[in-house]
Amino acid sequence: MNQRSGGSLRSLRRTNQEQLLALLLAQGPLHRAALARQAGVSRTTVSTIADELMTRGLVVKTGEKPVVDLDGRAGDLLSVNPRAAVVAGMNHTFDGVWVHLCDLAAGEFASAGTAVDPGTGPAERIAAGAAILQRLLDEQELGRERVIGVGVGVPGPVHRETGVVGVSLPGQPWSHVPAVEEFERALGLPVTVANNTRLEGVAEARWGAGRGVANLLYFGLSSGIGSALILDGRLHRGAVGAAGELGHVSVRVDGPACRCGNRGCLVLHAGLPAVLAALRPVFGADTGLDEILARTAAGDRAGETVFAEIGSVVGQVLANLCNLLDPERIVVGGELSRAGEVLLTPMRTAVRRHALPLVREVDLVPAELGLGARIGALGGAALVLSETPDLAAALNRVDMNGVTA
Repeated sequence: MNQRSGGSLRSLRRTNQEQLLALLLAQGPLHRAALARQAGVSRTTVSTIADELMTRGLVVKTGEKPVVDLDGRAGDLLSVNPRAAVVAGMNHTFDGVWVHLCDLAAGEFASAGTAVDPGTGPAERIAAGAAILQRLLDEQELGRERVIGVGVGVPGPVHRETGVVGVSLPGQPWSHVPAVEEFERALGLPVTVANNTRLEGVAEARWGAGRGVANLLYFGLSSGIGSALILDGRLHRGAVGAAGELGHVSVRVDGPACRCGNRGCLVLHAGLPAVLAALRPVFGADTGLDEILARTAAGDRAGETVFAEIGSVVGQVLANLCNLLDPERIVVGGELSRAGEVLLTPMRTAVRRHALPLVREVDLVPAELGLGARIGALGGAALVLSETPDLAAALNRVDMNGVTA
């Protein structure tokens, strides 16, 4: 056999391996007959390739029922070994970093985080995340070659082509940092970087209040106001990566100037600083959000009025988005979402009042996964699972038992 024909055979074998892995990743457990039929190859070829993948630990026999059983066989089901590889999520917030590992079935391997001084620079934050990732891998006795990729969240919009972070909140260290380049250098792994509010939305779409919904709008009400658009099951980034900057939608063209250069931005009327500014003259100059929420929940009229006003103005913006995007569900997260129905009820009322009749009954619900850096890290891992360009090829490069493709 000459070198060219040998290379062609190896290439064909790799193609067949990745085709079978892709089918199992997409459809779950399948019989060999179904694999042969859908791959367009013989049963003998499927058996040979499946045996190779099982020897490498990438495919296992399973008793799990197939999603669609067209063959009626009780046994001989094959599935991807969910623990053949891992994906990682890493989320950097104003005062912390969190890392999450999960398997190919989105099952949790390990998760941990640490507080970070708000004044810490990007290099130190990246180093802290890298150290947590390595510690988790060591604890799970996983080599770095088993990590398919890392989904990283940072504050601020991330340019789709350059991987550079745009202007972020005041006090954030990430503005103009070439994040993709820096994270890949530090981690030595394939990296996807996105705004951390977008990753919160991805997490809610996979595991939280948005699970099972193909068209979802998530938005977080905190010091800033960001959102995630999940359209046809995928995170929508827009032309340059800025899709979702909901806080800088202008709600009053003659309103106060915003640092973004616009006037009357939503964040100036509905962000956490606006809530504190409105209620501290009534509640006291040192009153924090926890006390504001507690007093509002107890029936304080000043708190109820402020949250009703916020719900109304946010609801008007959401009504416009419903007319434009027609989401099936809207998920409300962020620190201010803890206000509950005192905020959500006027928000729903405003949506129903201002949206077109066809879309005004959109489901509007609170987020389920809670707050904190961990949620964005969950979303980072989910993003790797959903957006790795060729997950089957990446998996086929994993060497579990010293046997490679």
